[in-house]
Amino acid sequence: MRALIAEDDYTSRVLIQRLLAPHAKCTVVVNGEKALEAFLTALDEGRPYDLMCLDLIMPEMDGHTALTRIREIEKERGIEEPARVKVIMTTALADIENVRKAIREKCQGYLIKPFDKQKLLDKLTSLGLLEEVPHESTDC
Repeated sequence: MRALIAEDDYTSRVLIQRLLAPHAKCTVVVNGEKALEAFLTALDEGRPYDLMCLDLIMPEMDGHTALTRIREIEKERGIEEPARVKVIMTTALADIENVRKAIREKCQGYLIKPFDKQKLLDKLTSLGLLEEVPHESTDC
């Protein structure tokens, strides 16, 4: 799996990359503008991303704008489901309006920070990007 992580917060960037590293080859960018550039480059090279973890609040271009532009590009290029990049919004914004807006923009997941490894792996599994991952036991 190829994953693009767009996150301006260093700690969040490192955490998401570490969680995905066993399952994906990751590219990391710090804003929506760079995410859009990386997305386009990958498409042009014929090696599109399977997954994008996209923060909402970033400098240069926010996650909502970046996702809208990505979906427009996919439409222009005739890229339909299931070939579209799977987008998971990874954000501290838990308000219903941001969630609804992201869903209208066609994201496939919305994880509120801080989230744990299992929530991310469960979302990847539900999107068909991972095989079923056993839950880590908390038993002694």
